[in-house]
Amino acid sequence: MLDRVLKTISRYSMLTPENRVIVAVSGGADSVCLLYALREMGMNVAGVAHFNHRLRGEESEGDLRFVAELAARMGVPFYRAEAQVGEAPGNLEQAARLARRGFFLGLMRDGAGDRVALGHTRDDQAETVLFRVLRGSGLAGLAGVHPVTEDGLVRPLIQVTREDVLEFLRARGISWREDRTNQDFRFARNRIRHQLLPQLAREWNPRVSEALAHLADLAYEEERWWRGYLPARLKEIGLTEWGEGVEFRAADVNGWERAEARRLVRRAIERVKGDLRGIEFQHIERIVDIAAGRRLRLPGIEVIRSFDWIRIAPASNGLGRNPAAEPIEVTVPGTYATPDGAGQIRVEVDETDPAACANLKVHLAKVHVAGGYELTARMELRTWRPGDHYRPVGKSRDRKLKEMFQNARVPSWRRRLWPILERDGKILWAREFGAAEGAGIRIFEIPGLSKISGVSEIPNGDPSIE
Repeated sequence: MLDRVLKTISRYSMLTPENRVIVAVSGGADSVCLLYALREMGMNVAGVAHFNHRLRGEESEGDLRFVAELAARMGVPFYRAEAQVGEAPGNLEQAARLARRGFFLGLMRDGAGDRVALGHTRDDQAETVLFRVLRGSGLAGLAGVHPVTEDGLVRPLIQVTREDVLEFLRARGISWREDRTNQDFRFARNRIRHQLLPQLAREWNPRVSEALAHLADLAYEEERWWRGYLPARLKEIGLTEWGEGVEFRAADVNGWERAEARRLVRRAIERVKGDLRGIEFQHIERIVDIAAGRRLRLPGIEVIRSFDWIRIAPASNGLGRNPAAEPIEVTVPGTYATPDGAGQIRVEVDETDPAACANLKVHLAKVHVAGGYELTARMELRTWRPGDHYRPVGKSRDRKLKEMFQNARVPSWRRRLWPILERDGKILWAREFGAAEGAGIRIFEIPGLSKISGVSEIPNGDPSIE
C-alpha cells in the first residue's frame, strides 16, 4: 500500500521534502491511516487538523479528544475548529464540506503548512463518480475528487482501497473511531456505498469501483489537457468583461468544434458567478445554440444574444437595464472615464480645422495663466437617450443614434451606457460615430475593456460528496 501511495504522490507531484503537510484527521480509518502512512514514509508532517461538525453530540467530542491525543503522541501541532453544521440552511453535506474547506485553507493562509492532505480513497472516488453519473454530470464532474487542487489540497490515498486501509491499520494494531452517520441512509453517499455499489458489484461487475475510479482518472487527465489548451484558443476571440458580465461573438464560437464552444461557455459562466453549481448540460447547450434576440434565465445568470454578440451576466444585474450613469461636467482639454467603465476619453480642441476651431472658441472662456492662457469649455459627458440625433462629420444629414446602432450592429446592452458628449443640448460626439460636423473638438478614446485569456477548467472548489 505504501508503494502505491508513493507512486500517487510522485505522479501528481503532491509533496516534496520541502513541503510542510497538515493532515486532516476526522478520527476515522481513512484519515488515521493517512497520518500514519505519511509519517512512516518520512514526510514532513507539520500538524494535524480536526474539524468538529458537532453533529453527534458526545461522539463528536470523543472524536476530537481522540485526534488531539493522537497528535500529542506524535509530537505535532494540533489544530481544531468547529461549527454547528446541522443548523446551516440547505444541503447538510455541502455545508459540512464548505466549512471544512474554509478551515483547511485558512491554516495554509496562516502559514501552519503549505499542503493539507485529505484521506479520500479509491472507494470514495467511485462513490463520487457514480453519484455524478446518476445526476447527469459532464466530463469535468466525472473527474471526481481531484488528486490535487490548485490551492494546496492533496489526496495521497486516492488509488488505495478502503480494504487496503483497514489491512494497514490492523497489521500495525492502530485504532480508529467509527462514525455512525456513515450508516445513515438519509445521505446519498451512504445509500450509494452500502446499497447501490454492492448491488452493481454482485449483478454487473465485481470490479465496478475500480472501473469508476479509472473513469475518473481518464476524465481528470482530459480536463487537465483542456486546461492547457483552451487559453490559447480563448485569446483568438477574447472573452470581454463588460460591467458585471462577460461577452463574446457568437460567430467565433460557431466556428469552433462543439466541445470547444461548450468549454468557452463554461468559462464565461464560471467567470460571472464564481462556479458552475446549478448549471447543467442542457443549460450549456441552450447557450451554445442561442438565437439572436433570445434571452435566457438560468441558475444565477442571465444570457442574451443581440446581433452577433452573446452576453452572460449575474441574474440580479438585469441585462440591458443598467441604471444610466449621471452626467459628468467636462472641461476642454481633459480626460474622463467613460460611463460604461470601458476606458477613458481625451477631449481636445481641434486645431487642424480652423473654421470649426474658431466656432468652438466662441463658446470658450479664456483663463489667463502664467505664460499664456488655457481653454476651458464646459460640456457634459452623458449616456445615450432615446431620441438622440446629430450629424457626424462627413455625413449628409442628421441621423438618429438608434438608427446608427442598428446599422453598426451594436448589442442592445451596450447602448444604455453609450458615451455622448454634448454642449447646450447638442451632441458634439458619440462613440464610434465620431464628432459632429463643425464641433471643433478631437476625441481620443483609450479602451480599457478587460480581455480574459486564462482558464481554470478544473475548479478549485472540487465539488464532491465526501
